[in-house]
Amino acid sequence: MISRILVSGVSGPIGAALLPPLKSRGYEVTRLVRGAAQSHDQISWDPAKPIAPESVSGFDAVIHLAGESIVGRWTEEKKAKIRSSRVTGTTALAQALAQAKEKPQVFASSSAIGYYGDRGSEVLNESSAPGEGFLSDVCREWEAATHDAVSAGIRTVSMRTGVVLSREGGALAKMLTPFKIGAGGKIGSGQQWMSWIDVQDMVGAIHHILKSDLLQGPVNMVAPRPVTNEEFTRTLASVLARPAIFPMPAFVVKLVFGEMGETVLLGSQRVEPTQLVMSGYPFRFSSLRASLENILKR
Repeated sequence: MISRILVSGVSGPIGAALLPPLKSRGYEVTRLVRGAAQSHDQISWDPAKPIAPESVSGFDAVIHLAGESIVGRWTEEKKAKIRSSRVTGTTALAQALAQAKEKPQVFASSSAIGYYGDRGSEVLNESSAPGEGFLSDVCREWEAATHDAVSAGIRTVSMRTGVVLSREGGALAKMLTPFKIGAGGKIGSGQQWMSWIDVQDMVGAIHHILKSDLLQGPVNMVAPRPVTNEEFTRTLASVLARPAIFPMPAFVVKLVFGEMGETVLLGSQRVEPTQLVMSGYPFRFSSLRASLENILKR
């Protein structure tokens, strides 16, 4: 029985969407926050430093969402922040949970489908091999950082998350302005695959992971029907009733965004949510159009 939950990374769009339904379901939620704790339901932490095991003892579940945004030009300094915020922070938390007197039943830790690298139209599931490149390396290290929790017998899930569709932040929020003024269009060839998930399904799938004792290891947090970038932009433009006639050529993406653009915007990952489907998670939004209409027409 899960009643007490510890959550990190609450300031992001996933964390912000997750807390209200958890509280409405009657869970007692405590947040791991940077800086000084401002209330009884907060615990202060610094992801770069070890965590006292007693401070994270007694929780039934831990949901770890914290990590530096990957958006922005990947300078060496930015890359170091991306890697360390994920690997060092996850290592510290996993070690503290492993040493806690009262360990959690489940540790759900973020990862990303960047694990698979740029794989063209290859269909990928949780058993697929990792890819190559910076983001793939980071995801591999990120997941390996949960090792101490796994060794301590805590059921540990690495949530390999795709593009989360939310009005409150992330990729969709950044795309809305150009598309609303009719200046949107496909990126590069438009043939690269985008594996997406509606933020409501992201929240629902996290709750499903907490309750599903058989789920452990990597779990792909994506909807069952990935789309190409061309289909995504065409659908978004249609829902907004705007044209999508201004493509961004690959060379412009590389010029403006550098390695980040080449990896994130031009990279292709056709990922299936095999573990979620097999464990019976009922997706609310399998259709991209239905998801976008729900988000944008509320």
